[in-house]
Amino acid sequence: MSTDRRLLVILAAAASTLAPAASFALSALDGTLAAPETFASIADPAERSAAYFTELSKVLTNPRCTNCHPASDRPRQGDAARPHQPPVFRGPDGFGLASMRCSSCHHSANFEPAGVPGNPAWHLAPAEMAWEGKTPREICAQIKDPARNGGRSLDDLVHHIGDDTLVGWAWHPGGSRTPAPGTQQAAKALLQAWIETGAACPN
Repeated sequence: MSTDRRLLVILAAAASTLAPAASFALSALDGTLAAPETFASIADPAERSAAYFTELSKVLTNPRCTNCHPASDRPRQGDAARPHQPPVFRGPDGFGLASMRCSSCHHSANFEPAGVPGNPAWHLAPAEMAWEGKTPREICAQIKDPARNGGRSLDDLVHHIGDDTLVGWAWHPGGSRTPAPGTQQAAKALLQAWIETGAACPN
């Protein structure tokens, strides 16, 4: 057993003695997401709902998401979330300035020889959907607010996070980029479970 795997096993064993919600934080260590049924031991629906979102937030706060949901008009790059090079900016429609559109470099698929990611709809999230630097609780409140989530209902969010191909890129980023934890379908299942239990936000 590798040293990293041995450490994970030790941490998981230690966490099993903690409160139920606390132990789920370990799933991010090995790049997975806990399934909704993992939270069945949390009897209170609101607490269980908040636990679902806490698990989902491992995706929402991952660089694969926050790099394109930046706090400023400049996207981020890589696992270190460094400012985008060359310097580019959101532009009025999120697809870049007239002088440097996202599609100038980001094409329909990843271009592995140059390490450039790609998707037909490559662009930044609207400024009101900035997640960079926010806590899971802050993102939770924001993602429920149509004024700050692109005018989406909660059901719309399930389709956006669970089915959108640009969102899905986060799990297939290519190059040396670390994928978002779990899978897109695992994230969709957590989001659906969160909504079905009242869409409560973590503390």
